Amino acid sequence: MPKDVMANFELFQPADIANALDLLDRYGDESWIMAGGQDSLDWFKDRAKQPKAVIDINGINELKGVRETGDGIEIGALTTLTEVLAAPVIQAKYGLLAEAVSHVASPQIRNVGTIGGNICQDTRCWYYRYGLDCYRMGGNTCYADTPEGIDREHCLFGADRCVAVSPSDAAPALVALDAQVVIINTEGEKTIPIEEFFIGPDIDITRMTVLQPGDILKSIRIPATWSEARFYFEKVADRNTWDFALVNIASAMKVDGDVISDIRMAIGGVECVPKRMSVVEGIVKGSAPDNETADRAAGSASRGATTLNFNEFKVPLMENLVKRAIRDS
Repeated sequence: MPKDVMANFELFQPADIANALDLLDRYGDESWIMAGGQDSLDWFKDRAKQPKAVIDINGINELKGVRETGDGIEIGALTTLTEVLAAPVIQAKYGLLAEAVSHVASPQIRNVGTIGGNICQDTRCWYYRYGLDCYRMGGNTCYADTPEGIDREHCLFGADRCVAVSPSDAAPALVALDAQVVIINTEGEKTIPIEEFFIGPDIDITRMTVLQPGDILKSIRIPATWSEARFYFEKVADRNTWDFALVNIASAMKVDGDVISDIRMAIGGVECVPKRMSVVEGIVKGSAPDNETADRAAGSASRGATTLNFNEFKVPLMENLVKRAIRDS
């Protein structure tokens, strides 16, 4: 059968979470959850993923919408990126997320793509996506991390056999906003910090999040802690529309008088997870957000970076993004 012809599967379209969980429990690791479907359909077309049951959860209304809560906001995982971008409360208080989402692909894709799908999407490493037997696919080679590997988009930190990176634009913004995610399965609900949601290859090389068969990402909660802070987001890509980030940065900063009193910063495109810039945060706290502080922060950003064949350019790029985030917030 041609590679671009999908394998057969059963399609289910549950109308509520309980029905979806029953289906996931019935089919186990032979099931596949589909929301917007853009990443899923690529996998199916390339025959790299061949589930027996596809569970389209897009009809579950309780997983949609932006709601204000007593201590922040809650965003249903099936809320489209366009809806996230247009939500008045996000525009007014959490503009960092709105800015990050505005850089995802194109308006047409944002109309269909969901916030949950954006942070759950798999890596875009072409060796992996094309179905080669790399470590992530169960083989014993990382084709990107070889003398001949084409690794321009790959990682600077956190490699453990696999050098792929997280492709999400929303993820660094959610890390900077100290978000939490709500996961539900047949055993109940749990809420975890967004930083614990993403996992690297040293923990499990076959997946990029903690989600396991039977789990559904229900919602994302953002506390009021960073509401109306000074925000900065920038994405560097080969093209302004459609392309995934070579490097992106998100920061939320509080300034008391002329001093940075608190800050959270995360960078995407340099590690398998959104990289929390804890060293930078520690260096700049208590300093003025000026050129001197920005230069000092930039110099610390690349500590521990290990470059590959073709991604050395990411080091000065990352340093300059950190500098601008401190200076221009």
